[in-house]
Amino acid sequence: MDRKEEMINSLKKQLSLQRQLVGVASGSGLTAKYAIKGGADFILALSSGRYRQMGVSSLAAFLPFSNNNDFVMDFASKELLPLMQDKPLLFGIAATDPTIHLEQYIRLIKEKGFAGINNYPTVGLIDGAFRIALEENGFTYEKEVEAIKIASEMDLLTVAFVFNEQEAIQMLQAGADIICIHLGLTTGGMLGAKRLHSLQTAKRTVIAIDNVCKEYNSEVLKMIYGGPVNNPIDLQFIYDGTDIHGYIGGSAFERIPAERILLQVTQSFKETSNVKFNQSMQQTIEGLKFQYDYISYVKQYIAENYPIDITLNEMAKTLNLSRSYLSTLFKKEVGVTFSEYLIDFRLNRAGEMMREVEMPLATIAEMVGYTNYAQFSKMFKKRFGVSPTQYKNKHKHKMTEQ
Repeated sequence: MDRKEEMINSLKKQLSLQRQLVGVASGSGLTAKYAIKGGADFILALSSGRYRQMGVSSLAAFLPFSNNNDFVMDFASKELLPLMQDKPLLFGIAATDPTIHLEQYIRLIKEKGFAGINNYPTVGLIDGAFRIALEENGFTYEKEVEAIKIASEMDLLTVAFVFNEQEAIQMLQAGADIICIHLGLTTGGMLGAKRLHSLQTAKRTVIAIDNVCKEYNSEVLKMIYGGPVNNPIDLQFIYDGTDIHGYIGGSAFERIPAERILLQVTQSFKETSNVKFNQSMQQTIEGLKFQYDYISYVKQYIAENYPIDITLNEMAKTLNLSRSYLSTLFKKEVGVTFSEYLIDFRLNRAGEMMREVEMPLATIAEMVGYTNYAQFSKMFKKRFGVSPTQYKNKHKHKMTEQ
C-alpha cells in the first residue's frame, strides 16, 4: 500500500467512526502544532495563511507582494514539515505561475516531503473583467486542473478547490481525491470579507456540487471551505441534508479566534481587580461590535437552548435591538428567517435522535422543543417528506441491515 492510499484510508476510517474530516490552512508552526493536537486530519500550507499571521487579509495572496510558490516553500519547509509526523501536509500551489515548469515543480514538492497539493491561490475566486483578461492570457482554471492531474498521477494527495458544478466535473476527471467546495472568502472577525454570503445560498451551492460528485464519482471525499461558515453551528447547517464529509478552514481556526482572544486578554490586563469573570454573558453581549456577532450569538443560543421556548422578541431584548432590525439582519446573513432556522434546527436534531437512539417519538418531540406532538409531526413531514414514524422505521431498517 503506497502513502497516498494509506492517507485516504485513514481519512475514510475517521468517517467510519462518525467523525467529520477537518483540514486546517496554517500560516505558522504554532497553528499547525495545536491544530494537529486538536485532531486535524491534514494541514494545508497556503500563502494566505502566512499573510494572516502577518495581520494582513488573505487577499494579499492575489497581489504581487511576493512569489506565491517561493513564499509557501520557504515557510512550510521550515515551520510545518518538521511538525507533521504522520499527518499529511499539502502545498498550496499557484499553478498559473509562468516562471515554473508545472510538472517539474510538483515533482520538487513531492521530493521535499509534502504529501500533496491544493490549487491555491485560485482564479476561481476572481470574476468580472479581470477574470476574463486573465483567461485570455493563459492564466486559467484549466492550469489548476492540470496541476491536480499531474499530482494525482504522481500519487500525491490532491485537494481541489471548486466553485461550481463544471469545475467539479473537471477536477473529478483530473483525479482529485478531495473535492472542496469553496464558498468564497471567510466572513466574520476583523479582517474577514465584509460582503455577506448567506448560509442558505451557500447550502444551495453545496447541494448542487454534491449532486454532481455523486453522479461522476460517488467515492470521492467532499469538504467545504470559507464563506459564511466559520463555526460549528454554521457547519451543522450545511451538513444537515447533505453528504459532505468535512470542513477546511483557515481564518476560522487561526485568525478569528486569535483576534478575539488577543483582544479580550489584552483588555483584561488593562482592567483592575474588580473584573468579574462570572459575568461573561454580559461582557459578551457588550462586546458585540459587528453585525455578524449578533447573529452568531443568536445561533449559539439556539444551539444550546433549542429544547426550550425561544422567541425573536426575547433575542432582540437581550441584545438591545429592535425586533424588526434583528429579523432583517438574520435573514440577510443566514438566508432564512429566524423561525425557519429554529424549526429546521429542531427537526434536524430530532432526525438525529431517531437514527441513533430507541426512544418514543413523543419524547423526542419534547426534547427538541415541541410539547404538541401533532404540530411536531406536521412540521416533520413537511421537512422530511415522511411522517416521524415512517422516518424512524426506515432508518431502523437500515441499522438492522448493517
